[in-house]
Amino acid sequence: MELLNYSEIWVGELTDELLNERQDICKCELCRLDIQAMALNQLKPNYVVSEHGRIYTKTKMLGQQNRADIVAQVTKAIEQVSRRPHHLP
Repeated sequence: MELLNYSEIWVGELTDELLNERQDICKCELCRLDIQAMALNQLKPNYVVSEHGRIYTKTKMLGQQNRADIVAQVTKAIEQVSRRPHHLP
């Protein structure tokens, strides 16, 4: 088993999901990473090191409030990055 931050997994998945719904936003690797970093800096980490911890954390994170918190932070980060991307043309 390795040290795993489940928040990174969910932020990554939700970033992809939310970006797929938008056609007006850059989806390059740098923008995706900026979005994920900004969102993760606002969220509590959820580290696990065992299968038991993985199951417990996954169950806990399936709650509506946790998903809503992550969606809110990813959405906020998407808006910020789309207004000022670091890779100016």
